[in-house]
Amino acid sequence: MKRLFAFITILLTASAILLPCIAADQVNHNAEVETVARQWDTIDICFQAKSLSAQPVDAEFSALLQDDTGKQIEVPGFYNGDHDYLIRFTPSKTGRWSYVTRSTQPDLNGKKGVFIVESARAGRRGAVVIDPASPREFRYENGDSYYPIAFELDWLFALDSENAGDIPKTRMLVDTVADGGFNQVVMNVFADDVDWPKDEALPTEYEYGSPKVFPFAGTNSDPDHSQLNIEYFKRLDRVIEYLDEREIAAHLMIYVWNKNVSWPKANSDEDNRYFDYVVRRYQAYPNLIWDISKEALGYGHNDVNYISQRIERLRKLDSHHRLVSVHDWGYCKRFPEKVDFMSVQIWSSELYSRMQKIRAESPTMPVLNIEHGGYEEGPYAVFTGCYISPEVCLERAYQCVFAGTYPTHYWQDAAWNVIIPNIQELDPANRPRLDYYRHLRSLVERYDMGRLRAEQKHSNSGFCMHNNDDLFIYYVPKENVSIGIKLPKKNNGRKMIGTWFDPFTGTFSEPIVETNSGWPGFDKPDGDRFAILIVQVQPNPEDSAFDEKQNR
Repeated sequence: MKRLFAFITILLTASAILLPCIAADQVNHNAEVETVARQWDTIDICFQAKSLSAQPVDAEFSALLQDDTGKQIEVPGFYNGDHDYLIRFTPSKTGRWSYVTRSTQPDLNGKKGVFIVESARAGRRGAVVIDPASPREFRYENGDSYYPIAFELDWLFALDSENAGDIPKTRMLVDTVADGGFNQVVMNVFADDVDWPKDEALPTEYEYGSPKVFPFAGTNSDPDHSQLNIEYFKRLDRVIEYLDEREIAAHLMIYVWNKNVSWPKANSDEDNRYFDYVVRRYQAYPNLIWDISKEALGYGHNDVNYISQRIERLRKLDSHHRLVSVHDWGYCKRFPEKVDFMSVQIWSSELYSRMQKIRAESPTMPVLNIEHGGYEEGPYAVFTGCYISPEVCLERAYQCVFAGTYPTHYWQDAAWNVIIPNIQELDPANRPRLDYYRHLRSLVERYDMGRLRAEQKHSNSGFCMHNNDDLFIYYVPKENVSIGIKLPKKNNGRKMIGTWFDPFTGTFSEPIVETNSGWPGFDKPDGDRFAILIVQVQPNPEDSAFDEKQNR
């Protein structure tokens, strides 16, 4: 697992499902026996309270952490049941760290410790952040590109929520999603059920509506909002951690208004207690991305002021500064200064032009189309949206990409209350075409397409992404039989190497050499599907750049 447990003897071992706590007396000032952690791995430091108040969740508890340069960060702690309080922290740098706790509860106040943070393990890249050099793009903390290809799994929390010991169904489905190339999952902290009609043929083992679990005391039908169900959140930890192990961002929606949840009254003590607890407990995970609510301004639950206040409350409490968005384009459009990236829901048949327009109106932040109206069909009908063909859904994902924005995919039998954990058990004809998105990810990463300009130029049809120099990538619609290329004048007379990429098989054609003169063109491969053309302009032999490449 990603998180490491450090014994006082500095013996390291991987945790099973959850990280056992580092006991507070194991984190100490003895330089010869200092606890070891890893950069960008989450650690829990445990403290025991001798007595508890009637509301132990409300106890003020935090730790002031300081690295060896003197930089400080105050991390809020949280109650973990059974007299346990945790400081959950993910160090962003290596070196020697110290901490001192602060609490209104005497036996939690003034506790001190030291731990050493060693270099990150292979594959660890830190949290997803906005690229400071290019605010329309995402990056990992280590500087690597992060190009989100999201998959909605609203009810992921429920798969193993009644299993106290393990998460086998969660691992099975997350592994399938990861192997499909997805690197972000959109999910709820909790949801209850849907209002639309359900498929009468749906087997009960795939139905996760009205789950028995509940984040508050009582049940969803008979809630006691005055108390939180700590065990519920312990089990949700396992899901977030396994997503982190598979290098998948958890796009966590704290609320959802249209899934029949018995929420506390907005802005009540009970509401604030729940919200603050979620922020305290999950902010440390490096794969965490915040979303205030699914359908944030719909269904009459609240108004824009409430959402804005939630964001302000979150940012004040989140010392790890994870990214924040809102599942509501209307809100993001009106208050772009409140969010870190746009979440939009655009179902238009003219998807490319709509997404390109939104991108132009949002020049300083990324844009994620969290719902483009495509809901790939499965063996059981759940919610059809406007487009159900896997091929059409893929077209719409690519149109988001070529508009310089980011896509989200839905498969009807995993997106809402219906989840089929073992997709491989289905007849191949009923399985989602997740392989299409593995091919998409390989393409965007191979050419670092997040860095390219998205413009409807440099050709007589289709869409283009380019670096305005020597790389031009074209989306060629299925209606086309060919595409004409028009490159910048500086490339006149140069050789071009064109390669066709099949987005449905992930294969590349043999290179096609053309000269950039007049209006050169490339014939689209046979078939009635869209295709991707990669054009790489070759340097002239007399160019110094050509000489340097030849001499390497």
